[in-house]
Amino acid sequence: MTPHLQTQANFGVPGQRYLNAYTPGDDFYEALIDSHRGLDDAQSQAVNARLILLLANHIGDLRVLHEALTAARQGAAVRPATTTTTATTATPISATATERQP
Repeated sequence: MTPHLQTQANFGVPGQRYLNAYTPGDDFYEALIDSHRGLDDAQSQAVNARLILLLANHIGDLRVLHEALTAARQGAAVRPATTTTTATTATPISATATERQP
């Protein structure tokens, strides 16, 4: 099966040249972060959901969308599970082994 999902960097304006290949991606990331500025968590999640639906509609090809969903899900599965940590008392770096508290 030939993949339909473009996973290589593909940002830019058609016909425009960039000094660095990563510049358009950086520009998009900055715009994405700016679109969340000043929003609470619920509003930010709503923006993300709406953006996903708008872009999915723009793409339209269900083969691409299924591949994207699978790739996103696989990427989430790689992340370690979130654990709860407890606060510990830090030992100053300058303390010697005999000065350190257990």
